[in-house]
Amino acid sequence: MSRMIGWVLFAVGCTVLSGCQTMHDTAHSVGSAVSSGWDSVWGSGGPVAVAEVKPTQGNTVSGTVKFQQSGSEVHVTVDLAGMVPNTEHGFHVHEKGNCSAPDGMSAGGHFNPEGVAHGTYTHPPHHAGDMPNLKADDKGQVHTSFDVAYLSVGSGGSDVTGRSVIVHRDADDYKSQPAGNSGPRIACGVIAEK
Repeated sequence: MSRMIGWVLFAVGCTVLSGCQTMHDTAHSVGSAVSSGWDSVWGSGGPVAVAEVKPTQGNTVSGTVKFQQSGSEVHVTVDLAGMVPNTEHGFHVHEKGNCSAPDGMSAGGHFNPEGVAHGTYTHPPHHAGDMPNLKADDKGQVHTSFDVAYLSVGSGGSDVTGRSVIVHRDADDYKSQPAGNSGPRIACGVIAEK
């Protein structure tokens, strides 16, 4: 009789332990699914493109601009240095991925696949390449990020890949045509998907 009770307890223990393993595997799977869900919501796994920004002739601005697809928006991260302290600069995506000209003019005009007028990035219609002005701090640096819904990374007509970013000497007034009266190009970077 005690031997029979021993076998029953052994069988029950094995069943419980294997059930715990199954529960652990299920919990891990659920955790992975939740993590994947957050990735799709927040876009941590979306395509990424980066521009290594270099100064045009006679200027000192350099750094990186990162574009990451995050659902229907693109998260833009800007890290630049070498600006005059406490200044404001026009900042745009330009149509060509070419920074070979000493003045940055090889990048062409603003990226504008819809053929609309230049304007404020928060009030469509405006160029797809229209972005917020950059404001340098007291060290001549910019470390900022923002989200835009009118660009994409890796696909579609508003894809930034293979284009360029331009930093201008002056602030964009968001109304003058065709480029906001933002002056010469002081830095350029070709946008490449990573």
